[in-house]
Amino acid sequence: MSEIKNRNLFGTFGGVFTPAILTILGVIMFMRANFVVGHAGVLGALFILLIATSITLTTSLSIAAVSTNLQVRGGGSYFLISRVLGAEFGGAIGIALFFALALSVPFYILGFAEATVSSFPGFAPHFLTICLVTAGVLFVIAYCGAGLAIKTQYVIMAFLFAAIAAFLGGGILEFSTERFMDNLTPDYTLNPSGSTAGGAYSFWIIFAIYFPAVTGIDAGLNMSGDLADPGRSLPRGTLAAVGVGFLVYLAQIIVGGGAYDRADLVQEPFRLLKDNALFGLSWLVVAGVVAATLSSALGSYLGAPRVLQAVSRDRILDFLSFFSRGTKKGDEPRHALLLTFIITIVVLLWVGNQAGGAALNAIAAIITMFFLYSYGMINLAAFIEDFGENPSFRPTFRYYHWGVALFGAIGCTVVSFLINPLAALSAIALIALFLWYIKSRHLKATFGDAKRGFVYNAIRKNLLRLSNMPEDRRNWRPTVLVFSGNPAEREVVSSYAVWLASKHGLVYLANILAGDFKEYAPRRSGAVAQLKKFCREKEVEAFPIVVTADTMEHGVSMLLQATHTGPIHPNVAIFGWTTEYDHLPAYLRQLRIASTLGMNILLFSGKEMPGLQPGKKIDIWWRGRKNGDLMVLLGYLLAENWEWHSSRIRLLRVVKQEEGREPARADLQILIGRARINALAEIIVSDEMFEDIFFENSKNADCVILGFELPEEGHERTWHGFYQKLLQKMPTTILVNSQESDLLEM
Repeated sequence: MSEIKNRNLFGTFGGVFTPAILTILGVIMFMRANFVVGHAGVLGALFILLIATSITLTTSLSIAAVSTNLQVRGGGSYFLISRVLGAEFGGAIGIALFFALALSVPFYILGFAEATVSSFPGFAPHFLTICLVTAGVLFVIAYCGAGLAIKTQYVIMAFLFAAIAAFLGGGILEFSTERFMDNLTPDYTLNPSGSTAGGAYSFWIIFAIYFPAVTGIDAGLNMSGDLADPGRSLPRGTLAAVGVGFLVYLAQIIVGGGAYDRADLVQEPFRLLKDNALFGLSWLVVAGVVAATLSSALGSYLGAPRVLQAVSRDRILDFLSFFSRGTKKGDEPRHALLLTFIITIVVLLWVGNQAGGAALNAIAAIITMFFLYSYGMINLAAFIEDFGENPSFRPTFRYYHWGVALFGAIGCTVVSFLINPLAALSAIALIALFLWYIKSRHLKATFGDAKRGFVYNAIRKNLLRLSNMPEDRRNWRPTVLVFSGNPAEREVVSSYAVWLASKHGLVYLANILAGDFKEYAPRRSGAVAQLKKFCREKEVEAFPIVVTADTMEHGVSMLLQATHTGPIHPNVAIFGWTTEYDHLPAYLRQLRIASTLGMNILLFSGKEMPGLQPGKKIDIWWRGRKNGDLMVLLGYLLAENWEWHSSRIRLLRVVKQEEGREPARADLQILIGRARINALAEIIVSDEMFEDIFFENSKNADCVILGFELPEEGHERTWHGFYQKLLQKMPTTILVNSQESDLLEM
C-alpha cells in the first residue's frame, strides 16, 4: 500500500502524549481509584500501581526500541508486532487488539454515564439513553476526522488537569495521619463492618479492575500512521504519558488513603472527589470526569478503526478488505469506524439500564485480558529482535535491553492467569483460533519479520555446540540426500525419503543440471523454485538443492562431498533404480562415488504411492549383518509415520533344510529383541531360486527392503539383469547397501 500523500502529520504532544495521557487519566481515576484503595489499602494499591505500571513501562521501552528500528506506518501495536513476529501472529493480535479497543469505547461511555447519574440522580432512568446519545455524538466527531478530535482533546486536557488539581487539593486539606494508617492495609470485603459477603474481592480481582487505568499508551501508539515522525514521537510521547500518569495515580492513592474513611472509599469513590473538591469546585470535578471518560472513549474510537484498517491493508484476511479504505483527505478509516460504532451500540444495549459497577467491572476484566496479551506480544517482539542478534536491529533508542522485554512478556502472561485463569485461557484460545485460521489461509504477505533471525541465531549456536560433540552410533540419525531430479516425476522416491527421516533426521532433495555451465547456470533458479513448489504443494519437509555440473558423476560427487549443514552431513544417498542398460555404466559410477565416500546407498524401485489403509505390510529380507542392521532400522523408521501406523513388519530368511528353521528363527528373535522393535520372524525352507521365493512371499507387501552389493568390475550387466528381473513384478522395493555397523546396538 503506497503512502497516503494527504495523511495527517501530528507531532509528539498532539499525536501521542495527548491521546495517551487523556486515556490513562480516565474513568478509572475518577470512578475506581478510591474503590481500589478502600479494598487493597494504601500499600496494596501502591503495589497494584507498581505492577501495572511496570508492565506498561516495559512495553513502552519495547515500543521505543522497535519503533526506532522501523519505518513505522499505521496500525500501532499491530504494525510493530506483525513486522517482527510475522503476518500470522500480527494478524491474530491485531484482530484481538481491535476488539479490545472497540470494547473500550462502551467501557468509557458507561463510565461517563455512571458519573452523570451519580452526580444527577434524576437522570438514572435515562442511563441507556445517555449512553447511546454519547456514543452517537462521539462517532460524529471521530467521523469528521482525527484533526478535529485532537483539537478537542486539548480543551479536554485543560479541564482534566484542573479537575485533578481540585480533588487532590481538597484531599490534602482533609488528610489525616491516623486515617492514613487505618487505610494502610487491605480489607477485601463488600462491607467494612463485616456483616455481608466477606471476601468477595481479592487482590487480583481489584488489580483487574484497576489495570485498564494504565492501558492508555495504545491511544497514542495507534496514531502511528498519523504522525510526522513516528520514530521520534512514539518513544517520547509514550514514556512521558506513562511517567505523568504514574505520578498522578501515586499522588491520588496517598492522598485518598489519608483523606477518607475506608467505607466511603469503597461505597462512594466518585462522590468523595466531587464533594471534597478544593474551594467547593465540585462542578470542575464533574467536568473532569466528563472530559476524561469522553476523551478516552474518543481515543479508542480513533484507535480501533486504525488497527483494523492496517490489518485489512496487509491482506491478511480477504473478507476484511472492505475496511482497508481511507478517505482522500487524512486517510480516515470510516468503514472500520462504522464497525466500531456498531460494536459499541451492541454492548451498550446488552448492558441496558444497569447503572452501577457490575457492568463496568465486567467489561474492564475483558479489556484487561486483551491488552495484557497485546502488550505481551509487543514485549516478545522486542525480545526476539534483540536476543536474535539480527544485524538489522539497530534502534536509535538506547535505553533498552532484551531482558526487560522478556520480563514484560512473562509478566503479562503471569498476571493474566493470576487475575482470572479461565479468562486468560479463553483469551489464549481465541488468539490461537485467529492464528490457526490465518495460517490456514497460506498467506503470501511477508514483512521480513525477525523470527527468522531469532531462529537463525539459535541454530547457529546449537550447530557450533554440536560440532564440538563427538559422534557416536547411539546418536545416529538419517540425514538423507535424495537425487530426485524433477520430483514431480519421482514422487514415490521423495515421499519415502521423507518418511524414513521423519521426526528423526533431515532430507535434501537434489537435482543436477548436467551440461555446459554457462548454458545451465541461468536455469538453476527455476529448478530450485520447482523443488520448493513441490515441497510446498506436497507438504514435503525437505531442503531443496540444485547444482550445475559438467557431468552427472561430477554433480553427484559435488553434492555428496559438499552438502551439509555445519556438522550435519548426509549419511544416506538415495537413487532411483534405473531400468535402462544404456545408462548403467554412468549409473554405477555414481553409486561407486557414494560408496567410496562412505555413504549408505538406497536404490528405490517405486511403483506407486501406498494407500492410506491401516495394517500395511513391510517385508525385510534378512541375509546377514552387513546390510541387515540398517534394513531393520529403516523398516522401524518407516513404520513410525502416521501413514504407516499399525504396519506389520516381517523379517524373512531363507534356509535350504528343515533342520535349519528353528535355529534361524531363534537367531531372528534374538535380533528382534536386540533391535527393540515389534516384528514377526518368518523362516522359509526352500531350495528354489531366490527370485521365485522373493516374489511368492512379498508380492502382496506394501514395501520390501532387501540388501545388495555393488557388482565387481566386468559383472555389471549380470548384476543389473538379476535385480531387474527380481524387481520387475514387485511392489515398492528398497535395495540397501550399508556402510554402517552395529546400528542395532544403539
